[in-house]
Formats: sequence, C-alpha cells, structure tokens
Amino acid sequence: MRNGLCFGRSNLGGVTLFMQNDFMRRELKERPQSQPRQNLYDLQDSAQTSRPHDTYTRMPPTDEDIAWFQSTFHPIPKAALPDDCIEYSIYLISSSLDASHDSELRLRLREVQKYATDLHKEHLKDYIWQRQGFSLELNKEDGLSFLQGRTEYGDSVEDEWVIVWLLRELTRKFSDVWVKVADSDGEFLLIEASGALPAWLEPEVAENRVWINDGQLKIIKPASASRSSRRTEEKLSLPQGREILLKEPNRIMHSTSMEEEAFFRLRNYPGQIAENMHHAMITIPRKLSFLLHQKPAYISPAIEAFYLRDSVALKPLQKKENKDTMTFSPQDFVTVSVRFPRAGYAQVKSQDFPMPAVFQDTMPSRTESKGYTRAETGMKVTCGFEMLLTDAQYQDRTTVREMKMLLDDLKTGDEQLPTNADIEGWDQREDDEKWLDIDFDDLQKELGGEKGKKAGFGDKATQENLSRIVKQFEQFLNDDTGGPDGAGLFGEDSDDDLDDEDDEDEDEDEDKDASFNEDEFSKMMQEMMGMPPEVMKEIMTGKLGPGADAKDPSLRAGLRQPQPPDGPGHVEEAEVSDKNDEDMQAFMKQMEAELRNTGALDLEPASTSSKQPVIKGAKQDTPEDVDELSSDDDIDNEIDVNLAKNLLESLRSQAGMAGPGGNLMGMMGLDMPEDDDNDDGQPGPSRAAASKGRK
Repeated sequence: MRNGLCFGRSNLGGVTLFMQNDFMRRELKERPQSQPRQNLYDLQDSAQTSRPHDTYTRMPPTDEDIAWFQSTFHPIPKAALPDDCIEYSIYLISSSLDASHDSELRLRLREVQKYATDLHKEHLKDYIWQRQGFSLELNKEDGLSFLQGRTEYGDSVEDEWVIVWLLRELTRKFSDVWVKVADSDGEFLLIEASGALPAWLEPEVAENRVWINDGQLKIIKPASASRSSRRTEEKLSLPQGREILLKEPNRIMHSTSMEEEAFFRLRNYPGQIAENMHHAMITIPRKLSFLLHQKPAYISPAIEAFYLRDSVALKPLQKKENKDTMTFSPQDFVTVSVRFPRAGYAQVKSQDFPMPAVFQDTMPSRTESKGYTRAETGMKVTCGFEMLLTDAQYQDRTTVREMKMLLDDLKTGDEQLPTNADIEGWDQREDDEKWLDIDFDDLQKELGGEKGKKAGFGDKATQENLSRIVKQFEQFLNDDTGGPDGAGLFGEDSDDDLDDEDDEDEDEDEDKDASFNEDEFSKMMQEMMGMPPEVMKEIMTGKLGPGADAKDPSLRAGLRQPQPPDGPGHVEEAEVSDKNDEDMQAFMKQMEAELRNTGALDLEPASTSSKQPVIKGAKQDTPEDVDELSSDDDIDNEIDVNLAKNLLESLRSQAGMAGPGGNLMGMMGLDMPEDDDNDDGQPGPSRAAASKGRK
C-alpha cells in the first residue's frame, strides 16, 4: 500500500499490469458524464503521470522470462475418445484443388456426403445399429473444410467394421478422398495388421500416418534423415501429414500384405451386412408389437436398458400391483418376428433373468419348449422396453421421446393397434441360432489344433477369425528373433521398404538378454523360497518323488520334506532341515492350541455354535486333542450352518443378478436350485443366479 494506492505487477511477456483501486475509483467518480470513458491503460497512464514517484517502467521480456514461459506452458491435450467409439475424418487432397477456394471444396465435400447417404440407403436400409449410426458432418479446422463423424458402437464390433467398409467404398468412388479413422484403441487398422508391420511403425509414431485412399491402406514413411536402423522418432501432426500426401508422394507406402491383414474382416462385405442381423419369433404384448413394427430399430436401446439394468430400474417390475399400470402390461400377447442385431440378441439370450412378479401366471408351461422359449425372450424384451420408458436416466433420449409420441397417438386414436389379421400379414421370419452354439470343449480342441465333435462351431466367419488368431499367435510364440521390444511383433521382414540394413550384432545382444537360463532361474527361486536344492530339482523336472499321488494329507505333507541325497556332503544339511521342520510343526501345534483356547478358530459364538458333526456319534474335540493338527477329513465333516444361511440370503438378495454370492458359488462349480416358496413371493436364489455369477 503506497499513498492509498494498491499496486500489483506482473512482468510476463513484456506486459505490465496495474491494479490501482483507489485512484481508479476516484477517477471514475470525478469524471463528468459527458467525458468519454477511458480504458484501463488510460487510467494507468494517468496514474503514472499524476504520481511520478510511483511510475513503473515497462521492461522487455528477458530470455529467462521466455524460457520460463515455454517450460510451464502446456497445450490443451486432445480429448480422448470414449470407450467403444470410432472417429473418422474425410479430407479432399489433390493438386487440382485450390484450398484457398473454400466454396469449391465444400461443394465437393457435399457430393461425397450425398454418395455416402446413397450407399447407406442401398446397403443399410434394414440395418440396426447397436448404439449410434453412421453420420458425416461438414466441419472446418485451421481454415480447411472436411467431413467428420463419430459413432459409439457399444458391444457390436461389427458396427465399427460396417463404417470402415463404407469409408473404403467412398475412397473407391472419389480418388482424391483420403480417410483417417481411429477408435478408442488408437490406430486399430494397424492392430489388425500387427503381424505384417515394419519394425519402425510403432504406436508412438503411428498417429496421422495411416490413411485409406483408392480402397487401399497407405502409410506415410518417415523421412530418410529422421530414421536410424529400424527405428524412427519422427512424429507427424495432422497438417504435416496432409502436406506430405500432397507434395511428397514418394513417401507413401502401400503393402499388399498389410492391407490384407488390416481389411481381413471386410472380406465378405457387403454380404456380411445382412448376416449381422438375426430374426427371431418372440411373444410380446400387442402394444409393443405396434412400436416395433413402426420402427424396428427401437429394439437396440431396449436391449441396452435390459442388459445394463439395476435394482432401481427393476423395482417397479417386482410388485404384482403394478401389473395393470405398466406401459406394456403383460397381457394381450401376440407372437411376431423381431429383427435384432446379433450382438443384442446374444446379450438377451445369455442373460439369466428370473421372472419378475408382474409376469407371474403369464408364462406358458415349460413342457411347451418352443412356446416357452419365445415367451421368455419376449418377457426380457418387454421388461427392457418398460425400463427404457420409465427409468429417469433414459428420458432425454430422442428414441424415448419418439416412442412416447407414438403411444400418445394410440391413446388419442390417431393410431390403432394391429389386429390379428394385420399381424398375419407381417414377415414371420425366424433364423437359425446355431451361430450361438459354441461348445467349450470344441473351442479348447480348436485352439489346440484338434477337431471337435462337430465340423465346426458358431458361424463360418467366427471359425475363420479364430483360425487366423490362432495362426498369428503360434507365429508369435515360434518367433525366435524376439528381443526386449517384443517377439517379432512388428515383422522385420517388411523392412525392405526402408532400404535399411539389419544390425546382426545388436540382434544377437538382444536375443542374449532376452534368453531364458533355466539354471539361473531355479537358483533364484531356490534362494527366494528357501527350498533345498533337491526339492527344487524335483519341481523343475516335474517329479515330486514317490507318493506324488498320495491322497492322505500327511503323506502329501511328507512330499515337501527333502529326501537326503546320496553322498556324505549333504547328510548334515538334511538333518538340519529335518530339525527345522520338526520345530515348525511343534510351533504350529502350539499356536493352534492357543487359538482354540481363545475361541479364534470358532466361527460361531460359544452359545450358538452351529457346527454339528455329520456322522452320528462323532465326538467333539476334547482338551486332550488340542495338540493334534486338524486334518482335511475333520474339516470336511463339519458344516457351518450359519455360513450356509448367509450365503443363501446373499443369493436371494441378488434377485438373479450378478453378485458376490453367485460369483462365489459359480467359481466353486455349484448350481443352486430355484426357490419359489419365498415369503414375499419373489424369486429366490436360482440356477440363474449361480450361472450368472460364473459369467
């Protein structure tokens, strides 16, 4: 504080800022209304003029100031893509196009956008996206116009490849179109082609190098001056990448092997598009059949609501009195054909969903196998739609508002429910579900290179993808050229494009560093675990000595004791080891005796102990027996009733959903029977809970 003035000053970048509160306040108060308003710097200058002794001189920034600013300034990081999302950009890059004429560029982009719409109508008219569809918007960045889109594909990976196919078709139609595509994993096309990549093309330098043009995968090679051996540190920005595509065509690399690997999933397109859909006959309320007939794509958000359900969304379905107030009341059922995305249908079928209270007494008998299966699938779909339209978290979605408008039209009479005659005229298609049948044993045999019980499992595309993955994995394991950077992940055979010579000495050093020395490993493990040399030798050779198959715990315990080897040099060592084992056994007995006396080993309070011997007449432990260690048989002959009761209560509270009780039972391989006799009429622990826990 000086003369009633408060000064603050920052010398950053040569700009001096002043805060002179008192003076500015008086200046504004005394200034006549007719006088023009002064800006902050005018007030600062007048303050300096009126008070010479308070004058501050504006100093130019020093090199130290500039260095400090550069060291502390960090650009705003690019926002990461959300999970299960693909982003794509379309640029027009051609020497015949003048980038300064933006109107011409935008006109050409409109043509590309129109052709994309025509492709969508031709091939994707009946396609149902899992979460979001393909879309292109005209954007402008750094003075350059381009098309951009982003799609969340959820659990349906095929949606991502449908988009890649569309973009590839656009580049075949327009030779000056260059497409850049990436997802939450980064350059996923390179991930697909990982077995054929050159060694220099690592994830750290891959950004803005991968493009699609003329239906081909094209890579921007590093400049010759920026690479050494098989590595490069050169990173490209997006403007640099576009500049190279335009002015340095000799740096554009096209590899047939890389392209085949990257676009392997597109080999059956566009025919594969129709196979991504599944038609099934299900039994649902008539009102719901009206909605699905109006727009079959409504099925996707309903499946997501069902698959991601929680206890809050399920609560209205667990009370019988809500049956008549539901949006889709479980009555007036009809059986119709519904089109599903394959991923969505698999999600519905794989879910173990106990029957909610509102659906009690509405399901057909289990003896009617076909009818019950259709009704069960319809029940899951109906519950998904009910949760979608009632749960608060979904009310802002466009599809929810559309469905509510259609239902309002039904109430006002503007729309009518379909009659039985109308439904008979609808498509009654029902597809085979064999693609869902993947036997675990057959899968294991297929992975092991053997043939299963059947000619194959799943659909043909699944078998081809699996065979390709197994083949690449075997090549990965059999690659002897691996070093610290990976076992031949970036195929060194592709380095011919760079015209570099391999450094054999460096490779030998890397192989030597990455080699496995069994003797050193066993010695290290022996030192860490304190094992005698002969025991470690038996472990490494897979031989535990005589009695390895013994079932008696005492015999198994004996296997851990080292056998005295032949030779006088180890007799004393073996005797010391035996003595240590005896001391440890005595210590364990003493500790168990003390724990039993304090009741720490008793899981039940003394007054309400629920442990009972399974065999009649089995005597309880007496004080004389506390010296004996408990054997496995003693543990097996006891049942903790309280633990069993708590476990059953945990399963009941799960209501058929995943939870700790179901996960625990599933890991033990136990299936719980259905409990239909609960006091509250709700489904209790069931086979569904246990099996779901395993998943």
